[in-house]
Amino acid sequence: MAVTLVWFRDDLRISDNPALAAAADSGDDVVACYVLDEETEGIRPLGGASRWWLHHSLAALDASLADLGIPLVLRRGAAGDVVPDLVRESSAGAVVWNRRYGLAERTTDAALKASLAEQGVEATSFQANLMYEPWEVTSGSGEAYKVFTPFWRACLAFRTPREPLPAPASLHGPELASDDLPAWGLLPTAPDWAQGLRETWTPGETGAHARLDEFLDGAAHGYKDSRDRPAVHGTSRLSPHLRFGEISPFEVWHAAQDSKDSSTAEDIRVFGSELGWREFSWQLLYFNPQLATVNYRPEFDAFTWESSTEAELEAWQRGRTGYPLIDAGMRQMWEIGWMHNRVRMATASFLIKNLMIDWRVGERFFWDCLVDADAASNAASWQWVAGSGADASPYFRIFNPVLQSKKFDPEGTYLVRFVPELADAENVHEPWKGAAPGYPERVVDLKESRQRALSAYKALSEG
Repeated sequence: MAVTLVWFRDDLRISDNPALAAAADSGDDVVACYVLDEETEGIRPLGGASRWWLHHSLAALDASLADLGIPLVLRRGAAGDVVPDLVRESSAGAVVWNRRYGLAERTTDAALKASLAEQGVEATSFQANLMYEPWEVTSGSGEAYKVFTPFWRACLAFRTPREPLPAPASLHGPELASDDLPAWGLLPTAPDWAQGLRETWTPGETGAHARLDEFLDGAAHGYKDSRDRPAVHGTSRLSPHLRFGEISPFEVWHAAQDSKDSSTAEDIRVFGSELGWREFSWQLLYFNPQLATVNYRPEFDAFTWESSTEAELEAWQRGRTGYPLIDAGMRQMWEIGWMHNRVRMATASFLIKNLMIDWRVGERFFWDCLVDADAASNAASWQWVAGSGADASPYFRIFNPVLQSKKFDPEGTYLVRFVPELADAENVHEPWKGAAPGYPERVVDLKESRQRALSAYKALSEG
């Protein structure tokens, strides 16, 4: 019996999985594998929160594949070595996978295609995790877009995202030796800090679709406004599921479009644009592979970062800056591995512009702490806040955490939820103006630190 090897990567699902569908349609025996590659140069190792998610996502995928009739084969090592080994062990005549867009990943995949072809093994890749390939939608001059709005407008004019593919009805294939998932040590043990993650999330394809259904039945109604309020469940919280490919953007897009009516049309349009930001971030990364470490705007290389103290950085990391919105956001991330998007912008702005700490320090910290740490969106968003990225905010746009919390969390519900010592504060938004037992002093003065940042940014813009 001919064998097709399906190599899962950031697409841990069985529905709308073009590579898996192609293997099923071939009629071949199917071997499904996942390779934990922490050895190939340039492929960024996962952070702690993402490793926790990956463990549970792989367990869920293994169960789904078992229901179809085959196991998930786990191997660890450089993919350029492991995949050919699996081809030999299974006597596969074909290998299929869904495309990745980072430079190291693309280089690995291209080399594998070439080496497998030399052995007479056909390797085929598919579009699965982006609705628009990064090279498909470019400006009139053939270059990548640098601003989101015209990019997304061009995407929508280019074509409607394709319809999702159904999951295979059944699969068959041989069993190969597999690593033991717990032996990979993806879960935290000393200490086990994941209790909040376990209480909040259900990794896997079933959890992803349940989250989507819950959103469309609830928070999608009024999404345009409620998405800015961190105290309510006003967002989809699909980001980690999309990050690991437990649900495809095609599935999310079409489910959202199918759900809308006259009362939710604007909400769904705004939600769709959030999917567009994900697409835009990946185009940025595709054409700028060092997005997580190199300023998108090279003139920003001349920016002089202040030497903030380790104590100030640690106060930000631990949620003890003395500014309630910043502290609530950072503690939310510690507790559940996720932070509300508006609060992400505020916490990033505070680190960069009030503490004058290099945006790359924050990007690395979020990479380690977020369950939805995405190579494109995380880097692009930090650069956007810093002003060094595409679609960059004006240098004078500095988020004021006090005004932000007063506007978007007026009752202080979110603040108290994650900073419980503020429950008895006389002024929950500005605790330094009254008694706030147990709450830390402010690490910097907002007005003075804002002026320092404005002076530095102005010097850069005039330099």
